[in-house]
Amino acid sequence: MLNKLNQLSESSGALKPGRGMISGVIALTLAILCFLGVLAFHFPEYLTTPQLRQSYDVDVIRRLLYWALVLSGGLALFNIVFSRMRWLALWTFVLLGLALALGGHKVEVDPNFPDHTPYVGLDWFILDLLGSTLIFVFIEKLFALRRDQPVFRPEWQTDFHHFIVNHLAVGFVMLATNLLVHKFFGWAAKDGIQGWVQGLPFPVALFLIILVADLVQYWTHRAYHEVPTLWRLHAVHHSVKSMDWLAGSRQHILELIITRTLVLAPIFVLGFSKEVIDAYIVVVGFQAVFNHANVSVRLGPLRYLIVTPNFHHWHHSQDQEALDKNYAAHFAFLDHLFGTAVQSDRKWPEHYGVLGDYVPDGFLRQLHFPFTWKG
Repeated sequence: MLNKLNQLSESSGALKPGRGMISGVIALTLAILCFLGVLAFHFPEYLTTPQLRQSYDVDVIRRLLYWALVLSGGLALFNIVFSRMRWLALWTFVLLGLALALGGHKVEVDPNFPDHTPYVGLDWFILDLLGSTLIFVFIEKLFALRRDQPVFRPEWQTDFHHFIVNHLAVGFVMLATNLLVHKFFGWAAKDGIQGWVQGLPFPVALFLIILVADLVQYWTHRAYHEVPTLWRLHAVHHSVKSMDWLAGSRQHILELIITRTLVLAPIFVLGFSKEVIDAYIVVVGFQAVFNHANVSVRLGPLRYLIVTPNFHHWHHSQDQEALDKNYAAHFAFLDHLFGTAVQSDRKWPEHYGVLGDYVPDGFLRQLHFPFTWKG
């Protein structure tokens, strides 16, 4: 059974209906997330993010965990009764058994645990994986650009490894970026400017924070393409050959820290309120995933103002007219303003990835790649 599980995790392609594979994969995935969720209940000080803890309704989380356990077990039992992928169902029951043995959804949480311990973002990983999968896989199936592209397309494992690491390392990334911002930009923060910014109406402040962040991101992104040393980091992100909701996760952790530090700097200096920053995080989180998604969305004339999947797909293209173009993350008009917008008669690019295909596949090899490649 272990060999079969390894083969499944290393495979790609469409999951054919009627054989129990789709329901088996869903059941196993839910069982894994339930087991991880129970661990997070046992060790919240080490496995949950402090920022999310403050907004949890524990009863709601317990109910979600309970119904995930029920759904996972129900799907696995269905497959066993009808002799469909029984080995997947058995793995599901092993994990569900472990989760229940550890207390399941009834684990008591002591609210008096310390709040400043080292932590990994296991809760952030679970919630984002569930949310992103439910929302974006549905959207991709409903408005697919490439209808023959399966959910488990080639190299999905590499992007999923990036997704896991970048989520679990959220505590380290936040600590690193906060330290760097305060060390290098703390001198620029002025009470007068911050007071004026915090007094702006919410819609104006939200537009301003997105514009400021995108201006910084535009020039940072452009530097990644034009400075050879920085391109070695950014080439990892561009090496993805299939665009979907998971593709944006392929990002070297050093690039993640550098970019977030530079984008956070003006937000910190200008002193935007928590409500505005929270709204900005929602916007950037959605656009970062949606604009990589396998969806056929162009938005008509609005595509000249707002970054859409169509706009960002061109940025990932190997096509000659698209190289080093379309840098903006939120506002497409920045590329039109600075002369870096793609001009093409075709609606969509043909090929994705790095021209020359010299970036290796696999998370660890991509982590090491920027320090070995001399091209």
